[in-house]
Amino acid sequence: MRGEAKWFVHSANKLRPHEHVPDKKYDLSAAKIEKTSRKCTIMRLHLTAATKMGLLTSLAFVYVVIQYHVSITWSLPRTESLIQGNATEQSKKLWLKPIFDDPSVARLVQEVIGEEASQDLLARFNELAVTKSCIFTVNKPPPTLPTIYVVTPTYRRPEQMAELTRLSQTLMHVEKLIWLLIEDADTTSTMISEFLKRTGISHVHLSAGPVNVKYKGGKPRGVGSRNRGLQWIRQNAREGVVYFADDDNTYDIQLFKEMRYTKKVSMWPVGLITQTGLSTPVVRDGKLVGFYDGWIGGRKFPVDMASFAINIQFLKSRPHATMAYKVGYEEDSFLKSLAPLEPADIELRADNCSKILVWHTQTRKNRPAQKIDHQKFYGTNLMKLEQCLV
Repeated sequence: MRGEAKWFVHSANKLRPHEHVPDKKYDLSAAKIEKTSRKCTIMRLHLTAATKMGLLTSLAFVYVVIQYHVSITWSLPRTESLIQGNATEQSKKLWLKPIFDDPSVARLVQEVIGEEASQDLLARFNELAVTKSCIFTVNKPPPTLPTIYVVTPTYRRPEQMAELTRLSQTLMHVEKLIWLLIEDADTTSTMISEFLKRTGISHVHLSAGPVNVKYKGGKPRGVGSRNRGLQWIRQNAREGVVYFADDDNTYDIQLFKEMRYTKKVSMWPVGLITQTGLSTPVVRDGKLVGFYDGWIGGRKFPVDMASFAINIQFLKSRPHATMAYKVGYEEDSFLKSLAPLEPADIELRADNCSKILVWHTQTRKNRPAQKIDHQKFYGTNLMKLEQCLV
């Protein structure tokens, strides 16, 4: 039957008026043409009836497979390549060209399931083509960013919450960051703990703990907290970068991108420092040749606390590195404790130290708030607000 069907269609095609018949004679009488046409029509109807159910079953199977792939593919993570035209166009050519570029296949599908259903099927193939491009692109994992551990000492004062809030508004925009907020106190406070939860920043809340009596009074505020932070990092962190960020400074978010890939120790300028208005490494022809600071004081590294970051693996290779309780020499003592470390080892950031991305701002000191008259304002909101006053 298949051979006859092919013969009839072939014969019918040869009878088309626009085709040239080379040197062969055919019976072109009206009766003969009509008889041949009827046979072709009967055979076409017979083939359609015989194959219609099988074709519908095949199309239904393909449709189910498409639905399955589409539902699974859309559950995958998105990447920017989802909206890239090149990947989508290539997928369309890969999936649709062998199927719908053949006019006979397109006509046959329309005859069996109708024009509207065939258009819907084509749309589903298009959708599958787009999602197939997703499958090829989401398998590539994003690059792993080194974690930045920001160590911030803080202490109770009228400006504390205002400055911590300002700092948190910057840190919450930095990827892969853990904030070590360390109170210069014997224990942590509930107020700071609740504040950290509200920020949504990954954090560690610690206290510096009791300080030896000989360091009280004239001790530099924050040294105990920074050493406590270094202790926690040595015990809990494997790799990344450490940065000492005081709560009264102002930070450009670009600074954290500059420090993230520090190999040993990186440095950059700090603004609003002493009478010079600036503390920075001095760079000539891409090399460190000295330091510019309002107070050198015989220091090997006359820099500000906010001007450098340290690689954690490098830090852990110097197990005795610590910060000394000596006013004005905290930074210098810590950097020297990382020995062997020479100025030539310093990694210069911020476009060879030509840009200022952090400022040593200072909030105006406020006098302690006067006490609230409990008898007069009992039962009002002032009772709760009093907890925020220092």
